[in-house]
Parts: sequence; C-alpha cells; structure tokens
Amino acid sequence: MPRYTTDAIRAIALVGHGGAGKTTLAEALLHAAGAIKAMGSVEKGNTVCDFDPMEKSAGHSLQSALIHFAWRDVHVHVIDTPGYPDFSGQSIEALAAVETAVVVINAQTGIELATERMMRWAANRGLARMIVVNKIDADNVDLPGLVNQIRERFGKTCMLLDLPAHDRHDVVEVLEHSSGDADFESVAEAHRALIDQIVEEDESLLARYLEDGADPKPTELHAPFEKALREGHLVPILFTSARTGAGVRELLDVLATLAPSPREGNPPPFYRGAPGDPAAEAFSPEADADQHVLAHVFKVVVDPFVGKLGIFRVYQGTVRKDSQLYIGEGKRPFKAGHLFMLQGKDYVEVDELVPGDIGAVAKVEEISFDCVLHDSHDEDHLHLKPLEFPQPMQGLAVETQRKGDEQRLFDVLHKLEMEDPCFVVERHPTTNETVIRGLGEIHLKSKLDKMASQYKIEVTTAPPRIPYRETISRHAEGHHRHKKQSGGAGQFGEVFLKIEPRERGSGFEFVDHVKGGVIPTVFLPAVEKGVRQALHDGVVAGHPVDDVRVIVYDGKTHPVDGKEVAFVTAGRKATIAAILAASPIVLEPIVRIEVVGPNDAVGDLSGELSGRRGHITGTENRVPGTSAITGEVPLAEITEFQSRLKSLTGGQGSYSIEFSHYAQVPPPVQAQLAAKFKLRDEED
Repeated sequence: MPRYTTDAIRAIALVGHGGAGKTTLAEALLHAAGAIKAMGSVEKGNTVCDFDPMEKSAGHSLQSALIHFAWRDVHVHVIDTPGYPDFSGQSIEALAAVETAVVVINAQTGIELATERMMRWAANRGLARMIVVNKIDADNVDLPGLVNQIRERFGKTCMLLDLPAHDRHDVVEVLEHSSGDADFESVAEAHRALIDQIVEEDESLLARYLEDGADPKPTELHAPFEKALREGHLVPILFTSARTGAGVRELLDVLATLAPSPREGNPPPFYRGAPGDPAAEAFSPEADADQHVLAHVFKVVVDPFVGKLGIFRVYQGTVRKDSQLYIGEGKRPFKAGHLFMLQGKDYVEVDELVPGDIGAVAKVEEISFDCVLHDSHDEDHLHLKPLEFPQPMQGLAVETQRKGDEQRLFDVLHKLEMEDPCFVVERHPTTNETVIRGLGEIHLKSKLDKMASQYKIEVTTAPPRIPYRETISRHAEGHHRHKKQSGGAGQFGEVFLKIEPRERGSGFEFVDHVKGGVIPTVFLPAVEKGVRQALHDGVVAGHPVDDVRVIVYDGKTHPVDGKEVAFVTAGRKATIAAILAASPIVLEPIVRIEVVGPNDAVGDLSGELSGRRGHITGTENRVPGTSAITGEVPLAEITEFQSRLKSLTGGQGSYSIEFSHYAQVPPPVQAQLAAKFKLRDEED
C-alpha cells in the first residue's frame, strides 16, 4: 500500500436515514476509484460493507463498516453507517473518527428522521457537513422541491455544488463552471451564489472580488471554502445516482480536493483531567507524525475468528507495528503486534498508521470503547469528549432455555454490550431478571438473532418490569430499636433519623449528625448499610427510593450487645418508618417520542398517544404526505406500541424514543403498584 502524508488523508462518514443508498454509494465510490473490479448490490448480498450474513438477510446495514481507497493521490477513509433509528449508536460513534459527515438523502423520500438527527449531531460535534442527494435516477422525484425543503429545514447555507444534467444522467459542477446545461436552476446563478458565500470568509479576497467582479482562482478558493465548511457557513449539496454512477466521480473529486484534511478540520475535543471535572483543560492534538501517539478507540468488534478488535482513529504521532501503547491510565503497555486497515470484512495488514488514519489492533482484551491509546505517561489523563448517545429504553427480560447456560449467556451479552454503545445489559437482583435494553424492537431482535446464529445460545424473552422509582414528598422522622435476646450475647441498636426530599435527579445523600458518641463511629457504616438496603428494596411498590437525604442524629448502643447487625437492622427499619411517614410517591420514566406516519393517520396517532397518557408537543410536515408527531409519554404505556402503530399506519409508520425524565404516577396507578407489591410480599 502506498504511503500517504496526513495532508493527503480524508476521513468521512456516510450517514443518513435507512434506504438512502449509503451502502450502494460506498460500493460505487470503491468501484469508481478502482478499489473493486465490479459493483455488488444490497439485493444480491455481495457488497463490501454489508458482509454480515444477518445484514444480507435483512437487506440493510446493522453495523458500521470501514472501507478505504485512493483517488487523485489522496487516501480516503469511509465509514458506512446504518440508517434506521434502532441502530443510530453505530452512526453516532463514527462521528468521533472523521472530519466530514456526508449526509445522504433519498431523492424519493426526502428529509427523514435520521437526516435531521445526523445533521444536528454532526454540527454539535463541529464536523464539516455535506449533503448528497442520492437516487436521482428514480421515478417521480422532485429535485427542485427537495432542494427548497433542504434550505428551509437546514438554512440558506446549504448551497448547490453541482446540478443534475442531461435528464439526470450526469451532473455539472458549479464551483469552477459559470455556465452549462442543468435539469433545473441556472448553473450561472448557482455558481455566483456559491462564490459569494465562499469569498465572505476572506476579507482581502472579498474586497478584491467586490472591486473587479472577477472570480478568484480555484487555488484561492480552497482555504475560504474549507473555513466555511469548518465553521458551518457552507453545507454543499451534491447529486448522485450510486446505481448508474451519475455524480460519483464528481463526489470523489470533492472529497479529494475540498473536504478538510486532518490538519484543516476542527480540532477534536480532547481534554486533560478527570471525566466530568469542570476544571479539566482543553487539549488540541497536533496532526504531526513525529509527536507522541494519541489515538481514540471509537468502535469495538468481537470477531469470531480474530477475537476482540479495537478500531481507532490516530490523531497524533505514528502508530507502528510492534509499538508499545498504553490504554488510558493503564500502567502496563501492550504490544501492537499487528496493525490493520479494514476493507469491509477483510483485514489489510499495514506497518504504520499516521495522523488521520483509521486502523485496528486485535487480541487486546483491555481495549474498550471510548478509550484513549498513547505511548507516553504524559498523556495518561487525556480523554475525548464523549458523544451523546440516545438512551436505550426498549427492554426485554431474557432467560436461557437450557439450564447451565447462564454463564455463557452473561459472557455473550457482555460481548454484545462491548460492541454497541446503545445496547445495555442490566441485572436486577430484586426481580431476578436479566434485562437487555436497546433503541427499539428491531435493535433487540438483531441481538437475539446474533446470539442464536453466531453464539448458538437460545433464550426466552418477556417484557421487563418498568424501572419505576420511589421518592418522598415531605420531611419526616423515623426511629427503630432493635433488641434481640436469645441466651448469651444479644443484639441491640437504636437509631433516630430524619428524611427529607432532594431535587429530582440529585440522588441519595447520607448525613451523620450524631453527637456525643451515642452511636459509636464504628457502627455508623452499619447504619448507612441498613439505610441503603431500605432504599434499594423500596417501601411502597418495591422499587428503589431515590432523591432523598437521610440524616442520622441520635441513637443508643449497649456495651455488650451493641453489634453491627443490630445497627444494620435498626437503620433499615427506621428508614422504612420515615419513608412511610413522608408521603411517599412512585415515579415513572417519561420518554420523548417521535412518531412519523402518513398525514391521514395523524389524528389516529395523536389520539392513540393521548390515550396512553401522552402529551403532544408538536406536529410538523415532513416529506409530502408524511408528518411527524412529537410528545412525551410514560414508558409503561408504549411497551406494546409497535404493533398498534403498524395497524394505524398500514406498516408505514415508525417511532423512536429517548429518556426524558421521571414524573409522579397518577394515584390509581400507584395504588395498583402498591397492591401488587404487597401481594408479592405476602407470597414470599
């Protein structure tokens, strides 16, 4: 493989809604660049990026995939990402490894749910953004209308960089061409608008342009063009048909000549200090091959043949084969015995990776998602600002079908959890449930299918218990004296405490106000243990109690019978008494929901959400004939929403949820939950 300098590297992510043709576009880029001899197709299951058998069966991407190719002496790394909301974690993680997000839009369906989200997420990350309108060869497309919609939705900074021509069989570039034939709009007007936007980034260039009216030379436009991209003052719009090849070579030229290099993009948001520390200092790595190594692991894959694979982006220094690298604040280095670049399912071994490169190292068990790799203890405390992922709320309780497979199940779930930042495994001791959580039914189904096909483990599933919480609504006091005498040494401990509510989301606080040693210091940890037991087990409905402050202020002991177990019991029962006296309430998780469906189903969908105790916050038009409803709804009310949505929309609807906050349940619901808890308690 030829060696490239950092200035000749580009890193991009293909993002956008499912069905936009990102995987086919990646295939077209590889073919046009000469990296593959013939194009595969998603329908035939022979593309470079969708290589997993489950992806071939599903007909769409389930995970991000990496490819690379050379074009005009530039080395381009591309991350092809899934588009369906259930797999958005795979798309978001790719944003940590690139300078440019190429947002692909389906010319037939227009702006969809993931289009808006990826535009927003990429902007928040400080990435350059480009919009590629794909499938321009499809029937019944309204490209002028779509351009207007893009500008209305994302702003006038969305400028045409090329235009379809000759009935969408090719495109005409408008940056260097001030005339030509196009299927719609004027090439001259698009050229003039683009030049006007770019020259505003350079005062001297703007002054000269206004004085003589002549177009700047192309070489003069690169720096202001790149600055406009970096600062979000320009979002180019390009047109392609990945199927016919229209616009693909022009897109390659744009990536090679106009997309920012690792030196030109906004600096990645590294910081030095502890995570969450407000005093942490921003750190900007140098894209210099001769500096200390600094790399970030943005993806982990557990390959059945290669083992654990850490995929990382190099930001500083050169990672060479057999390098000694540290992971985070680890004291012992590991040896990078083999370095790879990924080409779909193929591992291409390389000798070194320079700033801007995306590579991988295998069989390093300590590597984890979001860790930082470096070769000097000077970088021990460097971290990359974490990405904001949607919180996985859709859950299933899982249990092995065969006894004795429990440990295997935990091992498999741990591997799946390592690979996906939006897949979470929870173990609930009080319910004896193992719960998997993801971003939707399709997301969880893909995990179950993978467990069965790749790991050969079968499970039964059931709806999990809703993660309710309990709290209190006023101050109260609690007291308990534990006294037990059964011959010989007895047990004695007495605790007086106060309980008071805290701000929602602030958690639990234990305060020691004991004076005079009435409770010996050695027993205070036992009191706190008892308090925590009561809060963990719940009092009203058997769910954890949160957002409370417990103040222990008095008590008694006995010189002989005073024991740790006595104070654990006294602390637990005093806490229960205090909670019962403090007007306890049950809280339920509320999620933000967005439902997209046909216009003629909006009324039914709104009524359905309202009937599920939902609150509608907005409705807006999307692509012609489609609307989006946003609102908030209790998580408990939408566990069976998917099937109802399909019924109301004829299978055309989709929805996504993310955690919003906890809110008090209505009194009838609290009474039902309390009655179930009491019955379960009596049965136990």
